[in-house]
Amino acid sequence: MTTRPVTRRNAVLGIAAAATLARPSILRAQSTGRVVVVGGGFGGAACARALKRMQENLQIILIEPNAVFTSCPLSNEVIAGLRNIEAQQFGYDKLAAESVTVIGETVTTIEPQQRSVVTADGVALPYDRLVLSPGIDFHFDALPGYDETASKKMPHAWKAGEQTLLLRTQLEAMDDGGVVAIAVPANPSRCPPAPYERASLIAHYLKTKKPRSKVLILDAKDNFSQQRLFEKAWKELYGDMIERVALSQGGRVTSVDPSTKTIITEFGNYTPDVANVIPPQRAGRIAEIAGAADTSGWCPIDPMTFESKLVPNIHVIGDACLGGGIPKSASAASAQGKACAAAIVNLLAGDAPETPRLTGVCYNTVAPGYGFSLAGNYQPRGDIFAEVEGGATSPVDAPRELRAREAAEAERWFQTITAETFG
Repeated sequence: MTTRPVTRRNAVLGIAAAATLARPSILRAQSTGRVVVVGGGFGGAACARALKRMQENLQIILIEPNAVFTSCPLSNEVIAGLRNIEAQQFGYDKLAAESVTVIGETVTTIEPQQRSVVTADGVALPYDRLVLSPGIDFHFDALPGYDETASKKMPHAWKAGEQTLLLRTQLEAMDDGGVVAIAVPANPSRCPPAPYERASLIAHYLKTKKPRSKVLILDAKDNFSQQRLFEKAWKELYGDMIERVALSQGGRVTSVDPSTKTIITEFGNYTPDVANVIPPQRAGRIAEIAGAADTSGWCPIDPMTFESKLVPNIHVIGDACLGGGIPKSASAASAQGKACAAAIVNLLAGDAPETPRLTGVCYNTVAPGYGFSLAGNYQPRGDIFAEVEGGATSPVDAPRELRAREAAEAERWFQTITAETFG
């Protein structure tokens, strides 16, 4: 199969492309069985819906404790006062209407030998295949001083919802002339470009509301995705309002003191007016409970099927898995969910899974009407996903008309992926 070049248009309109690859064999297959999906984000909900649409004889159970999903993509616009949190929120009624059984509980135990998951209310649910899409949890041990309590004073806002609104409230309460510090962790982490988009949109808010203020990025990396695009936009839009201290300049945060709201780095301490501390991350807790996470804290998978390399009959998708070159993003999670569904239906029917080829796109908005993007194709290569030819990124020296079109495309992409997943 020839890899199609990715454009921003076919990335927006063709998010579900991976799900169609195995359809001919799926249509021949008439397998029955039960697949349990744990986690109702972009990966889990997309997987559950695709499984039911590909093979209606399957019993699909989606277990998600939250009745409402709050999207991280575009949540930086909520922080900057450009968007209401309600625009980020989605329920599961449409999935239930398609005969996906939605259970609003937390999974506390997974018993791989019995092929069973147990929820907090003590109900055991057997499965033929289990899909874990738990997203990320925070590796608090890797950042001394930071924990759930500290996040009430120094919000991470890396799980959208209450923390998003807390950071927005702190920005609104800050006096003009204040400093907002963003502590950026090393990779792997969820959506690597998002801290820099956040810095941009906070700078936009400050420029319009509190123009004597500054944004300080304390970074555990020297280089980051789409760096030239971000830095050009910062110079063009914000002048010297944004300062970044890279890893080699001593920007890595080594600890925090929430009592004084102090951020400690290798070469100095900072006490900003608003401290947005994004801690190191790992796979969601349920992956560790299942035995699917290795010593890195992430989940190694077979990229052909997304099956765990550590536990049979369990598949891991989305941010939690070690995906190689494919980024941890909503677009990637959605594509993985659909490709995983295709692989599971073939496996249950006794057919060989087909090689998944995934398309992912990442949009960044640095100001209203100013956006850029990175799109890529990915396929298995050995034990990981590798990027293959056909990707596309926004040109650095693009006219503002293109930046405006891409900002509009970002909104269309969001409407498309949320409609496909939850609508």
